[in-house]
Amino acid sequence: MAKIRIRYFIHGQPGRLPIPLLLVCLPISALALTTDITDLSLEQLGNIVVTSVSRREEPLIDAAASIFVISADDIRRSGATTLPEALRLAPTLQVARADANQYAISARGFNNVLANKMLVLIDGRTVYTPLFSGVFWDAQQAVMDDIERIEVISGPGATLWGANAVNGVINVITRKASDTQGSLLSLTGGERESGETVRYGGRSGESGYFRAYARHFERDASRLSNGTPNHDSARGQQGGFRADFKQARDTLTVQGDAYESEAERSPSGVQLSGANLLARWNRTLRGGSELRLQTFYDHTKREQPGFTERLDTLDVELQHTFMPFSDNEAIWGAGYRTAHDQVLNSAAQAFLPSNVRQRWSNVFIQDTLKLSPKVDLTAGLKVESNPYTGAEYLPNLRLRWLPSADTVVWGALSRSVRAPSRIDRDLYLPGNPPYLLSGNTDFQSEVARVVELGYRSQLLPSWSYSITLFHADYDRLRSIEPKAGGGLVFDNKIAGTNTGVELWSNYRVTDWWRLVGGFVAQRQRLKPKDGSNDQGGIATLGNDPDAWWSLRSSFDIGAHYTADVAVRRVGALPNPAVPGYTATDLRVAWRPQRGFELSLGVENLFDSGHVEWGPSTATVEYGRTTSLRALWKL
Repeated sequence: MAKIRIRYFIHGQPGRLPIPLLLVCLPISALALTTDITDLSLEQLGNIVVTSVSRREEPLIDAAASIFVISADDIRRSGATTLPEALRLAPTLQVARADANQYAISARGFNNVLANKMLVLIDGRTVYTPLFSGVFWDAQQAVMDDIERIEVISGPGATLWGANAVNGVINVITRKASDTQGSLLSLTGGERESGETVRYGGRSGESGYFRAYARHFERDASRLSNGTPNHDSARGQQGGFRADFKQARDTLTVQGDAYESEAERSPSGVQLSGANLLARWNRTLRGGSELRLQTFYDHTKREQPGFTERLDTLDVELQHTFMPFSDNEAIWGAGYRTAHDQVLNSAAQAFLPSNVRQRWSNVFIQDTLKLSPKVDLTAGLKVESNPYTGAEYLPNLRLRWLPSADTVVWGALSRSVRAPSRIDRDLYLPGNPPYLLSGNTDFQSEVARVVELGYRSQLLPSWSYSITLFHADYDRLRSIEPKAGGGLVFDNKIAGTNTGVELWSNYRVTDWWRLVGGFVAQRQRLKPKDGSNDQGGIATLGNDPDAWWSLRSSFDIGAHYTADVAVRRVGALPNPAVPGYTATDLRVAWRPQRGFELSLGVENLFDSGHVEWGPSTATVEYGRTTSLRALWKL
């Protein structure tokens, strides 16, 4: 039976009208929407401002990096309800769903549900666990309507963002509170997922705005290839706020979230809870320079069979952007982070010591010097100290040539590292001796040396595209070696390369038809180093296709109808083996007036079921699903 998901939004004073009457009134309401990105010309799209490449605002067309921007309208037209599903819109990312709650997400290889070479930020807060140097995606719940854009950088960003920004940076940026005024109610119902979101935004004094929200969701269990339930259903709730204040040269943002959820898993399920609070102050100085101070506190707790972790993190960061001379721009900063990680060990596994307090500190500087009116050189260095290997040096050199106002040619040389995590140093299996697998107190940082060459252009007002060639040399990757006296131990005895090309293009065929597509091909070669007797470490580093591509076609049919078709092809995964698949999603929407939208969506339109991730004995299969949504927006 096709599932139906209905979603509607109510703005205004809550409780004034019953919901049935509000729905009846929708078609005759005189409402207005903010400008959609689909209403912009590609020339205007080329002037989209991004901040993730250089930590300052710059036009997307000029950014000297492989960057793709997922807009708020892209997310809306896709129907995505979670961050991982929204990230599928970036053609440079490989996104694989492992079950109802877990995802494997990476760029340029090394993909895994415990992927550890991508740095992810949400409004400047690093979403990171020192347990494995990565992201627990099942804990990252967001109100999709509050996201302004997602900036996705493929390639190293360690000089500005630090260790673990080895293969890329994902920066989720939410809307200012001034852009989310009024009240909103969202209800979602269906076989796959249901939930409710309530949000209210208002003013605070003469120069302040705020919003507050509460969200609840329920997610049904996925199914295995043999048709049996996977017992991974989940439910949870989250609430939060954001407040923005501006006066003269100063801006202040304060925001926070609190959440709890539980997911079914044998024998006792998974319980997640946490809270975070962030404050960011910006001051514009004389001469156009800017000073920024940011701090956040993050608390998370995870309880699952055989493992419980409680993590408390405090982070402080200072950044200063200035122009020391008329022909160059410079940025420098420093940061400090402390984390208290407490693990409850079990007979199955142990982290020894179970409780640790860790500290990181860094200082960085980057300068952009104009060599000529059309050529500039950017050089930067970050020195970051971690609790395991001390100071790591993360340099970056970029050359940019602007042959015309709508074309950029760039090249980059970078060194980045993946600092050791608690898994590398402190993990022991089983939880009591004799250990079959042990952490290594001498485990060193994994290293990547990367060369990139990029070209991005808007040849016509209706056509822009980007091409990036990359080659990465990896050293000291994690291996699993025999240990003297018996058992296995983690070590740094795998090296290798990854060479590839990334391509994306944005083409407005007519005023009512737009195409966005991308293609990635890569060739990864990893092998044990001399003296290694690796016992399967290569297989644990990741599972990646050699190529994938995607194409989205967006139609504006007359004044009131839109249609979106998205096709993606993902190549086969080698180990564990997963066949390649092609998925087609369709969404048709009716907009009788600006402010109301009714849409019908079908995921996996021509596919009764495909597998994206997992061992061949217990793969989760995703088949055709249907959704119906109603959207009312002020």
